[in-house]
Amino acid sequence: MVRGEWKKKERPVKLNNWEAHFFKFNERKLLHLASQAKKLGVELFVLDDGWFGKRNSDHAGLGDYNVNRKKIPSGIKGLGEKINQMGMQFGLWFEPEMVNEDSDLYRQHPEYVIRVPRRKKTLGRNQLVLDLCNPEVQDYIIASVGKVLDEAPITYVKWDMNRHITDAYSKVLSNQGEFFHRYTLGLYRILDEIFSKRPHILLESCSSGGNRFDLGMLCYSPQVWSSDDTDPIERLKIQEGLSYLYPPSTMGAHVSAAPHQQTLRETPLSTRFNVAAFGVLGYEIDLKYLNNLEKKELKDQITFYKEHRQTLQYGQFSRLDKQKDNKYIWQSVSQDKSSAITGFFQTLAMASEGYDYLKVLHFDQQKNYQITTKRQNLYIERFGELTKHILPIELNPNGVILRTANKYYKMSDNIESYQANGAMLSAGILLNNQFIGSYYNENTRLLGDFGSNLYVIKEEKHDRI
Repeated sequence: MVRGEWKKKERPVKLNNWEAHFFKFNERKLLHLASQAKKLGVELFVLDDGWFGKRNSDHAGLGDYNVNRKKIPSGIKGLGEKINQMGMQFGLWFEPEMVNEDSDLYRQHPEYVIRVPRRKKTLGRNQLVLDLCNPEVQDYIIASVGKVLDEAPITYVKWDMNRHITDAYSKVLSNQGEFFHRYTLGLYRILDEIFSKRPHILLESCSSGGNRFDLGMLCYSPQVWSSDDTDPIERLKIQEGLSYLYPPSTMGAHVSAAPHQQTLRETPLSTRFNVAAFGVLGYEIDLKYLNNLEKKELKDQITFYKEHRQTLQYGQFSRLDKQKDNKYIWQSVSQDKSSAITGFFQTLAMASEGYDYLKVLHFDQQKNYQITTKRQNLYIERFGELTKHILPIELNPNGVILRTANKYYKMSDNIESYQANGAMLSAGILLNNQFIGSYYNENTRLLGDFGSNLYVIKEEKHDRI
């Protein structure tokens, strides 16, 4: 279903500024975040909501396309050019199907919104839905969005829809039973008019309000924002569910801050990446709050992802036998079947966790393969009060000494290395034991709650086992 220049094309690693700033940003903040992102290897910087009209909250501005010069004195063109000069692509957020009552568009054209006659109109997220059944409304969106895209060096668009349609009525229709069909056709016309003329732009549509992770949208939008819920443990369910119908190359997946802003769940930075890697990788995090070790880890993550991007986005994706209720195991095998990335994810840890096996499918039964864990950091804070049992002096696990050490010192998580042929991999190889309150060494996997590992499998080119 995916068409145009982005069919089978590798997707860039992006950083979206939304969770870093929400509506509270200015050009200086944006450029500072972008410069940090560039140092880590990010390829695309995306400016999200809040760049236009009186958009300082979700109460105003939707429907208007004039840039807020108080926030962005250089305008979208100037900002985009500065991002390009850093060596990154520039992307922009839109929500064209919506309007706020506090907007120039609504004041000039209140008849553009959908509402049932003689009934009170329904607000959702303080916004109303524009009538895409109406060709006049379609033309306004096509002209307005197109003008912004042509005036600035934009190569990516996030097309959001943050509410459901409730007042399904259009004044231009004689048969209201056709409303949703006609609305969708109007949307398709808008997308076709805007993006067929600008095939270099990567469009990412958003599923959250419109439930639009579907084949029709993929004709215009090569990838879809899977959910605003970026908690990695929630994402195990979200992305696994989507994978029954759609490949990883269509799934927008971001690494965000912990504790997570929706669930308050604390998860390792490694797990946040390991889950997002099985999709189109992005970051949605304020980099200035990360210490140097965490920034180095992000940089290593992005380097790893780029090295294996073709396999992770376009390889053969499989959901493997979980073996236990607290496990998820995913794998992507390269198109030539010479390598694979397997993700081993644990939700809630169990005391005295039993044996774990790693199964890898779709490999030649007779060929030999090397299996190695991707390196990831283990921080002192992970051990809590256990530190007092191994240190010569007792230190407060929440005190200034260990908090400071956590910023500058890391340990290496368990690195596993195995050799096996394809038959052994399909049967399952025994992994190292997990930590069960015993000790830390190079042969113990320290997953705990929400821990994970990525395994890199590569074909060996010498004698068979």
